[in-house]
Amino acid sequence: MYDSKYFHHILENGVSITSSGTTGTPKEVYRTPDNLKACIDVAVSAQQLTQRSRVLTVTRMTHAGGLLTQTLPAHTIGADFKIQQFNAFTFLKDFSNYTHTFLTPAHMTALMNTKRFANCDLSNKWILGGSDPVTWEMIEAFVSKGAVVQPNWGMSEIGPITINTVFDSIDKVQEYKQRINGETILGDTVYCETKIVDGILYVKGSLCYANGWYKTNDLVELIDNIFVYKGRS
Repeated sequence: MYDSKYFHHILENGVSITSSGTTGTPKEVYRTPDNLKACIDVAVSAQQLTQRSRVLTVTRMTHAGGLLTQTLPAHTIGADFKIQQFNAFTFLKDFSNYTHTFLTPAHMTALMNTKRFANCDLSNKWILGGSDPVTWEMIEAFVSKGAVVQPNWGMSEIGPITINTVFDSIDKVQEYKQRINGETILGDTVYCETKIVDGILYVKGSLCYANGWYKTNDLVELIDNIFVYKGRS
């Protein structure tokens, strides 16, 4: 199903992805070809994707995380990728031949609870995390195994790679954790216009499917120039 013709059709005609429903009733969100190009450019740059990268996709292709974070960008630049169902007991072995993946917090937790995780080596692996808040425990666990971890904030309506920070050492993890008093991080690298009104994050830009300011309904705060997640309005 997910062959070159499928991806070419998306790039030429746009695509509708399914929202998670965090901003209300789940809905179809249409992304135009121009919007997709903007999102792909950010995804490639933010994750240092190259033609030599190898992407393992284990999230649903009908959602932004599966299609837009890495899979469509990898196809666009000619990088190898594979799409398969997530299995906590085989994932670490499967991932050994790849450089990049996107994991939800549920995936991360499942992997941390496997026996294989205790002695795994994730050096030279890039893990984008998101869809739900990524905890410091998760970040520390994967960075301690050698991985580059990029907790990311995005939505079906924008990005999905929109606000994040790249953690490539435990020292950086501890520094940022201390700077925001252990609260849930969104990040300090931002790929769109932002404003906070009454504690609610609004976003705008070429990564967004909507024109003008989009109300995310996420409660956020800026602490030491880092966006911090406070919950849903």
